[in-house]
Amino acid sequence: ANHIRMSTRCGRRIVEMVHEKLGPEKIITEKSVANASAVAMATGCSTNAVVHLIAMARRAGVPLTLEDLDGISRTTPVIANIRPSGKQYLMEDFYYAGGLRALMAEMKELLHLDAMTVSGFPLGATLEGAEVHNSDVIRPLSNPIYHEGSLAVLKGNLAPDGCVVKPSACEERLRVHEGPALVFDSYPEMKAAIDDEDLDVTPDHVLILRNAGPKGGPGMPEWGMLPIPKKILKQGYRDMLRISDARMSGTSYGACILHVAPESHVGGPLSLVRTGDIIRVDVANRTIDMLVDEEILAMRRSAWTRPADKYERGYGWMFSKHIKQANEGCDFDFLETAFGTAVGEPDIF
Repeated sequence: ANHIRMSTRCGRRIVEMVHEKLGPEKIITEKSVANASAVAMATGCSTNAVVHLIAMARRAGVPLTLEDLDGISRTTPVIANIRPSGKQYLMEDFYYAGGLRALMAEMKELLHLDAMTVSGFPLGATLEGAEVHNSDVIRPLSNPIYHEGSLAVLKGNLAPDGCVVKPSACEERLRVHEGPALVFDSYPEMKAAIDDEDLDVTPDHVLILRNAGPKGGPGMPEWGMLPIPKKILKQGYRDMLRISDARMSGTSYGACILHVAPESHVGGPLSLVRTGDIIRVDVANRTIDMLVDEEILAMRRSAWTRPADKYERGYGWMFSKHIKQANEGCDFDFLETAFGTAVGEPDIF
């Protein structure tokens, strides 16, 4: 019932904002984007927050990057003790503990309190009177769930433009890991292999799914939480390192590295990985690499051929020509504020 009331209030407020001439250009600023990013990190946010925040910011002319988000994550602890980062509480518990206003009040020293909000008042004014009712659900900054923010951006020869992992939701042993790749070129191929109890796989293997990015999916489906092979589950393991150019649901958990950019469909390094290649990941140092000689990679790169276009006309054609990579928000290039300017003018056709 409360959702209906909130929806009604939102609709009324939007009409009031039009009358007040309080448009997005006055609200979506560098300060408010930084606030949104910090609050997202403090809640143990979905990895999807990365593409949403970058896309919204760039439509408003704020040049948000993966590096900006990683920097904010490094200085913002997770203080919302809710799943999957937390181990006990749910969003309903978060609501009764004081909700988002209480969390923002708890971390206000990390926020720009003078940033304008949709209420017509700066953020600081909207937090007056906010109170935490359960300090185990909404922790103080001095007692976080995880010392850094929810997300980490990794880079290396496997993802030169970056990829995203949620270290607070994966087993600690996998935050630094080295193991052989087990590569799948499609979701059906992966699903069939995972169910095979004779699959040649160990807990140290790194499962890789490719061709699931913005263009390759198409649409970057939520396939990134690759299931653990049945053979490994029977051995008592519940997490493995998994890498893809796909997304995953915000309620998912585990050592899943997502949004690898550039994606494999456009010739990103993920397209060059072979089963058996050694993959090394170090979350603390923000690195992800395949330990393969550059000469071998060059040979593979020269032999690689771009997949045929799936669409010759219509929305699918427009999508494939104009959708951007994950590190750029997976948005249409023509919806960014800078589209059509002399600097960096895109090739429309």
